[in-house]
Amino acid sequence: QVQLVESGGGLVQAGASLRLSCVTSGLTFSTYVMGWFRQAPGKEREFVAIINWSHDTKYADSVKGRFAISRDSAKNTVYLHMNSLKPEDTAVYYCAAPSNYYDPTRVDYWGKGTLVTVSS
Repeated sequence: QVQLVESGGGLVQAGASLRLSCVTSGLTFSTYVMGWFRQAPGKEREFVAIINWSHDTKYADSVKGRFAISRDSAKNTVYLHMNSLKPEDTAVYYCAAPSNYYDPTRVDYWGKGTLVTVSS
């Protein structure tokens, strides 16, 4: 059974940093594309970042230069390093295993999410 378990969310002030973690099990982590999505209150879920097995990355324009995605195959874990957080980054952040690096919206597996709240 595949599991993606997020952690690291919380309440922070604008300008702060957070690191989200996603520990995976039940999938061959080293061969999977991994990503992060988020869903703000009243809005649709949106793509944030993706990383493939070669550590190539892509980001949404709204987070480019502030967020960084990384992965550790020894720990079957993907991270989202978030800097210079803004109130508009407030959302539930979901770890995901997309089936395709070039179409990250096609997701095979989802985590349950972790809430990030950024106060102004």
